[in-house]
Amino acid sequence: MKRKHLTFFVLTASVLMVFSCRRDDLSSGNYNSTDKIKDSAWSYAKDIYLWNSHLPAVLNIRSLTDPDAVMKAIRPYSIEPGFSQPVDRWSFAIKKSDWDNLSSGISGDLGLGLFFRSENDLRVSYVEPASPAAAAGIERSWQILSVNDNTDINTDDATISRISDAVFDSPSADFIFKKPDGTEVGISLTASTYQEEPVLLDTVYTTGSHTTGYFVLNSFLGDIPLMKSRFGSLFNRFAAAGINDLIVDLRYNGGGFVELQNEMANYLVPAAGNRGVMLKEAFNDNYQTLFDTTINYLKKGNLNLNRIFFITTKNTASASELLINSLKPYMEVKLVGRPSNGKPVGYFNIGVGDWYIFPVSFRSVNKNGEGNYFNGITPDAMVDDGLDKPWGDVDESCLASALHYINNGAFSRLSARTQIGLRLEKSNEVLSVHRFKGAVREMR
Repeated sequence: MKRKHLTFFVLTASVLMVFSCRRDDLSSGNYNSTDKIKDSAWSYAKDIYLWNSHLPAVLNIRSLTDPDAVMKAIRPYSIEPGFSQPVDRWSFAIKKSDWDNLSSGISGDLGLGLFFRSENDLRVSYVEPASPAAAAGIERSWQILSVNDNTDINTDDATISRISDAVFDSPSADFIFKKPDGTEVGISLTASTYQEEPVLLDTVYTTGSHTTGYFVLNSFLGDIPLMKSRFGSLFNRFAAAGINDLIVDLRYNGGGFVELQNEMANYLVPAAGNRGVMLKEAFNDNYQTLFDTTINYLKKGNLNLNRIFFITTKNTASASELLINSLKPYMEVKLVGRPSNGKPVGYFNIGVGDWYIFPVSFRSVNKNGEGNYFNGITPDAMVDDGLDKPWGDVDESCLASALHYINNGAFSRLSARTQIGLRLEKSNEVLSVHRFKGAVREMR
C-alpha cells in the first residue's frame, strides 16, 4: 500500500472524526472521550468499510459499549451478491497495547489449544514451545479428563464456556491429562508471558523415491524480520534435502500479516511464476483509485515444485487462505482436511484514541480473479483432524492422507461430514474464538 495514500486517508478520516460529534452532546456537556472514540470508529467505517454503501445513515452509537461493539454492529450490513447472509464475521477493535502484543506474537496465557475429537473427548491441539504448558511437558494429542476438578467434558454450551474461561482467561488452572500410553497425570499451570513460535514443526520424510517436506505454520503474526529469516532458513533446508513434494499444515493458522504471506508465497511459487500476478486488492468506491493494488511474485529460494499440499480446517483463515488461493494459478494445489474459514477480505490497523479499529476494507483475488470464498475453500479430501496423534506422526489422519497421495496417487482416511462432525465443528469454533483470524496490512 502506498504510504502517501495511507497518510491521505488518515487525514481525511481525522477530519470526518472532528465533525462526527453530536451537537446536542456538545451543548449539554455529555460528550466524553469514550463517545468521541466510538463516533470516530463509526466515521471511519462509513468511509473505508468495504460494504459502506449498505451502512445506515445513522447508527445508535450511544447504545454501544466501545469501538469493538461499533465494529461488530456494522457486520450485518456486509451484503455480498450470491450470499443470503451477511458475510463479515471479522471486523473488530482492540486496545492498542493488546494489539501490540498480539501482532508481535506475545501471549500471556497457559499456552495450549483445545479441540474436541468426539463429543466427550477433548484433546490438546497444540502447545506453544515457550509456554507454561510446554515447560510442563504437555503435548498435542493428550486427552483432558478434568479441568479445575470438574470431570464434565462435553460439547454443551455451558461446559465449553467453563473450559474456555479456565484455559484462556484465567491466571491458573488445574488439569488431569491422559497420555497416549494410557497413564494419567495431574498438572497445574499458571499463565505467564511468552513469545509465540509460528513454526511448530518442520521435517522431511523419505519413502522410496519420494522426499517430502512438511511443516506446521500456526500463524502469520510475529516479528516480521525474524519470521522472514525463519522462512529463509526453512526453505533453504528443504531445498538442500532435495524435496519432491511439500505439505504445509495450516490447520490452526488464522492468518496475520499479508506481508508475511507474500514472503512465503514467493518461496513456494515455481520459477515460471516469477513476476506473475500474486494477488489483487480492491477497496470500496471511495478508495479504489487510491488503494487498489496488484502485487506480483518475486521468486525467492531454490524450490521449484509443480504441486503443493495444504492441510486445512475451519480455523485456516484469511492470510492462510490467501496463500492457497494465490498459488492456484501457478501450480497443482491439493487440500486435505476440512473446508477453511472463508475470509477473502482484509483490513489494516486504524488508530482511534487508545484503540485500533479493523473494519474490513479490501477484498483479494488471485491472478485469475478467483476469490469470494466466503463459504471457505473446499478440500480435495475430507479428512478428520488427527487429534489423537502428535505433530509429524505419519499415522496422523491428515498427514497420512497427504503422504498416501504422494506415494500412491490417491488420498486415504476419507471421512464424511456427519451431523456429529458438524456439531463438533461448531464447538471447536467456540474454543478457537480467542485465536486471531485476519489478513492485515499494517499501517507503518
